[in-house]
Order: sequence, then structure tokens, then C-alpha cells
Amino acid sequence: MAEQTIAELKRRMDGALDALRREFGGLRTGRASAHLLDQVVVKAYGSDMPLNQVGNVNVPEPRLISVQVWDRGLVISVEKAIRDAGLGLNPVSDGQLVRVPIPELSQERRQELTKIAHKYAEQGRVAVRNVRRDGMDAMKKMEKDGKISQDEHRQRADEVQKLTDEHIRKVDEMLAQKEKEILQV
Repeated sequence: MAEQTIAELKRRMDGALDALRREFGGLRTGRASAHLLDQVVVKAYGSDMPLNQVGNVNVPEPRLISVQVWDRGLVISVEKAIRDAGLGLNPVSDGQLVRVPIPELSQERRQELTKIAHKYAEQGRVAVRNVRRDGMDAMKKMEKDGKISQDEHRQRADEVQKLTDEHIRKVDEMLAQKEKEILQV
């Protein structure tokens, strides 16, 4: 029973790391990346759709992203969605192809992005700690209900703490890597 709980906690903590990875993928580093446009949502066919569902996103050059829009009628919507996404990008359309040049980052913008990365990392740490708290509460309840002994509760609590420390360390490593990427000129 407690092993299932630990496996579930590990799965949830891994999910928090994946969410952080996606957040970091959306941070601009001065180089073009198809993941930069992952969060862009386009108003199409009466609903909001992710950009990758209305066209192909490619990176033909290090400082250019191209979006091949499948429906010519959506080109203007795609341009507007990219412009309004708050990424500081200015797309240019050429028929059904939307080109998104990646401007050079200023030092102030790099510092801003570093602060944002720190905020995302802290949210990741909080998510991992919340999973730990849920696990500890579940084990206290199992001990209270007589499903596990006090010794087993202590042992499992140590395992959960080790798992938490490992995931927090991974968050810190991901942050250090992203920071290095952002500050690289």
C-alpha cells in the first residue's frame, strides 16, 4: 500500500518537472525554437486552438521561426495571436507562410527573463513540496487507521523526503541550465 503511495508521489513530482520544462521552453533565449510558440493560442473556427493545430512550426534558421498555416483564412489570426502572446515577436506573413524573426535580446530583457525563470522554478519547487505534503498526510492517515506501523511510517517519510530533495535538486539544475542559456550572448 505504501509503495503505491510512493510511486504515485514520484509520478506527480515528475509531472511538476515536466510542467517546468514546458514553461522553460516558452522562455525566449535569443535563439529560435519551435517550443517558443507552444503557448500561442489562435482563434480559429469559432474556438481557441493551439498554434500547432493550425499549421506547421519550423525553425529554418537560428534567428527565424516559420509557421506554414494550413488554411489561408487563418493567416491573419495566426499573426495576431503571435503578436498578442506577449513574447515580443513581430510576425510577417507571405501568403500562407508566417515568418517570425527573433530579435536580439538586450541585457535588460535577459535579466527580466532570468527573473521569470526563477519565478517558474519556485513554482516548480512549491508544486513538488505540495506533493510531499500530500504524501505525508496520506501516510499519517494510514498510520492512524492502522494500515502501517509507526516504524514503517518513519521509513516511508524518509523515502518521501529523499524523493522530494532529488526533485528539488533537478529543478535547481534545470534553472541553472536555463539561466546559462538566457545569459549567453
